[in-house]
This record gives sequence, C-alpha cells and structure tokens, in this order.
Amino acid sequence: MIKRMTGLAVLALAAAGMFSAQPARADDANLKCHMTFNLKGWSAIYKHAEGAGTVRCENGQKANVKIEINGAGLSAGKWRINDGKGDITHVKTIDDVFGDYAMANADAGVVKSAGASILTKGTVSLALAGTGEGINLGIDVSGFKITRVK
Repeated sequence: MIKRMTGLAVLALAAAGMFSAQPARADDANLKCHMTFNLKGWSAIYKHAEGAGTVRCENGQKANVKIEINGAGLSAGKWRINDGKGDITHVKTIDDVFGDYAMANADAGVVKSAGASILTKGTVSLALAGTGEGINLGIDVSGFKITRVK
C-alpha cells in the first residue's frame, strides 16, 4: 500500500511539473554569489553578533549588507571574524540572498581560530569560512540574517 501511494505521489508531482505555468530552465537557480564580511559578537547562553559586508554575484549584481546573528544555547565567549568569506549558491538573483538562514554551531576556540559553517534558507545555501580572534566555547542554534544596506 505504501509503495503504491509513493508511486502515485511521484506520478502526480511529475504531472504537475509538466503543466506548470512557467517552463523550468536549468539555469534558473544556478547563479553564484560571493560575500566578504567582518563580524563580531558575544555569547553567554544568548548569542548575538553584528557585522557588515559586500555581496557580489557572477551576473554583476552587487550590494552592501548588514549581518546579524541571534540565538541561544550552551555557549560563552567573545569573538570577531575579519575578512570572512561566503559562497552563496542556488539563487536566481541577488534578492534571493537576503533573509534569514538557519544555523547550528559547535565552537571551541581560544585567541586565534578558524571555522566554517553551512547555512540554508529554503533551497539557497550559504557556506561561510573565516578566521578570527577571541574565546568561544559551546553549542548553539542561531538565526543568521542578511539585509541590504541602502
């Protein structure tokens, strides 16, 4: 019975795709954007960080951005990231970059440290990497928000 229902669901999804209002193009969500940023923050059960950066897409679109992280967990510390890098994939335009991303972290660092994170917002993926300074220890779940600066 479950196999039959799964088969019907697959068939229904395939049919819906054939009759969609707009034809799907392979390159619709294949634009890549890159972000450079600086960020500083702290955590003591609650986690907060703020920063700024620039997003540049391969199609020439560019925007200055503000970054905010807010969350909670079992964490403590104070840190900063200088010259961080982010690769954003599965976007159609630069507008897809802005918004809230889900983020989960496990951190342990003293003085100089390096890290990397993968964040998601629907189908959009953001891979972050950077080096920084400070002290941080713990685990947390946070929201990572990117907004356009006008």
